Amino acid sequence: MGKKKVTSTDIARAAGVSQSTVSMVLNKKYNVSFSKETVRKVEEAAEALGYAAPGRKSRRGSRKERLLVVFCSNLTNPYYVMLLQGIESRAKEQGFGLFVCNTQRDLRMEERYLKMMWELRPLGIIYTCNPSECFMGLVEELSVHIPVAIINNQNEKLNVDAVELDNSKLGRMMARHLLELGHRNVAYIAPPLTVRQKQRSKRVEGFLKEFAEAGIKENVIIKAAKEELDLDIAHIDSEYKIGYDLTKELLSETKDITAIVGLNDMIAFGILDALYEAKIKVPGDMSVMGCDNTLFARMHKVALTTIEHFVIFKGRDACDIIMKKIASHNSKYSEIEPISTYHVEYEPKLIVRGTTSYVRRRKKK
Repeated sequence: MGKKKVTSTDIARAAGVSQSTVSMVLNKKYNVSFSKETVRKVEEAAEALGYAAPGRKSRRGSRKERLLVVFCSNLTNPYYVMLLQGIESRAKEQGFGLFVCNTQRDLRMEERYLKMMWELRPLGIIYTCNPSECFMGLVEELSVHIPVAIINNQNEKLNVDAVELDNSKLGRMMARHLLELGHRNVAYIAPPLTVRQKQRSKRVEGFLKEFAEAGIKENVIIKAAKEELDLDIAHIDSEYKIGYDLTKELLSETKDITAIVGLNDMIAFGILDALYEAKIKVPGDMSVMGCDNTLFARMHKVALTTIEHFVIFKGRDACDIIMKKIASHNSKYSEIEPISTYHVEYEPKLIVRGTTSYVRRRKKK
């Protein structure tokens, strides 16, 4: 009968510490969290019991273990698909596989996936949006032991690596374009503007600031979907329907506006179809604008004016940050592992196409 395999639980019992402490110490993460005395006790207990670390020889050669985890809030918006495309292209070049966690903006799903990370032990974690605020502590704790990169709203204060997006700047650019075209009465259609989804609110706030500086903030109508909508599982047409349904409502409430903005391209497509059904010409009677420059923005029969902020490149950069962290961990500089924080940001660009134009006088009926 073979000798019983020594586990981290055995070492924890011998050293008088928790099993998670043993796991982190044996994985050389002790420079951040543990005293020299704790490290010494764990290492001496492991040596005395004859502990052999599992999978050490196979890790380099096993492609299955070269895993990155990506957290997405939904996969119905092409924006997230574009981010995944950027991440996957870089990961594939480096021989990594992806495990995608689609949280569907459900706090329970997000928490469940986060707790799985301690067992799954991927080589890196990428968030394609801001983590829910109630889990930031858990994400920062994970980042001590597993490289984490977040593609986030720049206005959030995070103690982890980030590829940043200034959503307020995007909103200001959209407003500036319409103001330059002479639009003074406009509407902005958005998904639920909840505390959890601050990046949405920042985009709207930027838009309003630009109109406020022009002295006509009160001329902007903000129509946001009801908060309950974020509690439902996102369907493939959820954001399109927000644009479509809220435009229908808007048209029944006012006739004065000359431009409608969608918080993103998918909402803008819904706006366009609602206007088409109402026989309102774009851009002759109404200008329409989106944001994200998704693939469909270029394919639509009336090409959409939008904002390009280099989504695929952001995905690649997030993956590059993870690779740099892994490389710094594997390269021995001294007994202390270097700690560095990366922040990357792209300058957004206005893409003018066929859905915006100068304000034209409407014919009186």
